[in-house]
Amino acid sequence: MSRLLEPTEVATQLADHQHWTVDDALTGQFTFDDFSGSLTFVNAVADEAEQMDHHPDIDIRYDKVTLTVTSHDAGGLTQLDVELAKRVDQIFEKR
Repeated sequence: MSRLLEPTEVATQLADHQHWTVDDALTGQFTFDDFSGSLTFVNAVADEAEQMDHHPDIDIRYDKVTLTVTSHDAGGLTQLDVELAKRVDQIFEKR
């Protein structure tokens, strides 16, 4: 099992990633021009999550997507969560 990270460790690693807030889980909020943009993003995130075998909770509200990431099996945040957040940001920047 992966080592649990302290919220301060996670915040430091994601300091340059403005979409994410750190609490008991990572929450990322992303805004698009329309529903189609939201779905395209979610599909790309789903592909990445499948490759990592680490899946976020996803909420789509027309042009807004909220992702919640945590390592349920570890009971909190791990390095895998940070890595997924960074990869999601790369997907968002490439759109």
